[in-house]
Amino acid sequence: MTSTPFACIVCPYKYSPDVLISYLLNSTYSQSEKNSTFARFFGMGIFRKSKKEDSERAVSLHDIAWRRFRGNVQGMVGLTYVGLVLVVAVLGYLITPDHSPYCNHQQLEIALQKPGFSVKLLEVKSQHDVPRRGLLGRMLFGQPDIYNTVPVDEVEYAGDSVRVKLFEQPYHEVFAKADLSERVFREQTFVLGTDRYGRDVLSQLMIGARVSLSVGFLSIFIALVIGIAVGAAAGYYRGKVDDVLTFIINVVWSIPTLLLVFAINFALGKGFWKIFLAIGLTMWVDIARVVRGQFMSLREQDFVESGKALGFSDFRIIFKHILPNITGTIIVIAASNFSSAILMEAGLSFLGFGVQPPTPSWGMMMKENYAYIVLDKAYLALVPGVAIMLLVLSFMLIGNALRDSMDVRS
Repeated sequence: MTSTPFACIVCPYKYSPDVLISYLLNSTYSQSEKNSTFARFFGMGIFRKSKKEDSERAVSLHDIAWRRFRGNVQGMVGLTYVGLVLVVAVLGYLITPDHSPYCNHQQLEIALQKPGFSVKLLEVKSQHDVPRRGLLGRMLFGQPDIYNTVPVDEVEYAGDSVRVKLFEQPYHEVFAKADLSERVFREQTFVLGTDRYGRDVLSQLMIGARVSLSVGFLSIFIALVIGIAVGAAAGYYRGKVDDVLTFIINVVWSIPTLLLVFAINFALGKGFWKIFLAIGLTMWVDIARVVRGQFMSLREQDFVESGKALGFSDFRIIFKHILPNITGTIIVIAASNFSSAILMEAGLSFLGFGVQPPTPSWGMMMKENYAYIVLDKAYLALVPGVAIMLLVLSFMLIGNALRDSMDVRS
């Protein structure tokens, strides 16, 4: 043991902590020598965790599910597309070519122009003052037109006046420079062309995404609140409570969804704020049935019995112990119902029972332009239809990816 202190100090990683302990317990060495050697061991990191041990940490179920979701190519493609549409919907009028409220700037002179059409727009001062909105106001509600625009083919300057040739017209008009903006005119390109009212189709499509996502989020939120409350009460309490709530669920389930939406829509009236309420009040049944079945199976588990034995209230057991265990199932069914809500809103708008003009909606764009399908302007109805299809498909892919990533059996 006489060589142990020196050997441990020179090459400490060659010896195990047991050698150090036996050395410290040996009475041959003084206390100062023991303290010095003990400090050397700690200074050289003998008792520190290795890099491998530091890298090993507990991984939650959410991390595992997210890792599986990222490995699903289809789910990530759907999530990327939904994220892109969400960004467009949030920014709204800040990125649309037409910044006017509802993107409703009508110019009949350039109606039904094909995609990629460009034109010069003469900017004429408005006869009344138009207030300028702040950044948030422009993003949410748009900016009313400060100038009236006149489509022109040619612009000629003559002193204090400007002589222009009107778009596709054989005659000219003269405007005073004082009545025009500082830049006189601007050139605008309509990427997706114009509709029969001369409005920019791309701007209408971009703001229509806001309507579809808003209806989807709000209607699913209403359906989740009602469905979880009804399903949790029926599955947890059972007995007469379950009988009454199940009877209500079956009655609502037996009524055709579209017919029920029409009935609620007629009772509440038309409008943007009525449509998501009508859809939400019809989609809670699916969620309630699934939540009820999950609660009936989980209420017999040991952790629920332990909570009752500890005196926890029913509210705490339901919302803090049982409900977190079925979050994955609720997320999957919510993603599926989200796509159904978008399709329902588009169908109602197409039939005239949904969002009303001038609010742009993908379903309304199809309604206004479906007659052009047999003509050479079929893209006016196909573009919003493809947008609806891609958004619904994306949510279905996200739902399938969530189902696979949250499958505990795998």
